[in-house]
Amino acid sequence: MDSKVKKTTGFGKTKKEKAKDGFDDRVVQVRRVTKVVKGGKQLHFRAIVVVGDKKGQVGVGVGKAKEVIAAVQKSAVNARRNIITVPMTKYLTFPHRSEGDFGAARVMLRPVAPGTGVIAGGVVRIVLEMAGVENALGKQFGSNNALNNARATVVAVQQMRQFSEVAQDRGIPMEELWK
Repeated sequence: MDSKVKKTTGFGKTKKEKAKDGFDDRVVQVRRVTKVVKGGKQLHFRAIVVVGDKKGQVGVGVGKAKEVIAAVQKSAVNARRNIITVPMTKYLTFPHRSEGDFGAARVMLRPVAPGTGVIAGGVVRIVLEMAGVENALGKQFGSNNALNNARATVVAVQQMRQFSEVAQDRGIPMEELWK
């Protein structure tokens, strides 16, 4: 596993520890899911985890297993594989407004003045806080599904671009952007 390191404790026993990779993880949701088979219903658990270093990197992952702890571990590994970088200004907010959608969920993210804080609800707030964004406004439209809203937030963040990237693409100096 990527996020676990085995440590010997003596007498041949091994203990699993969290990897020291600088990412914190937060469990967003654990759901009981069932599959109907010939012999009856099979019970599993689905976990959604958001990992982030609070310095501009965040990832959302999902995992299923027969036990809650295994599902959380799987989803944490999945989230570490799907890390994205969040573009931020020096005031720890977004460079511009952005909208993202995933499935029926739609999320709108807007920059706000320093000192405002994160004004968002549900999983959007968790994703932004784990990314290290301190001043932002987020709004969910459409669905209440936690996984789709988390992925819609990631899509909205991926659409954002820094001012320096835009100026470089246009082939003009940064001062020309505001004329």
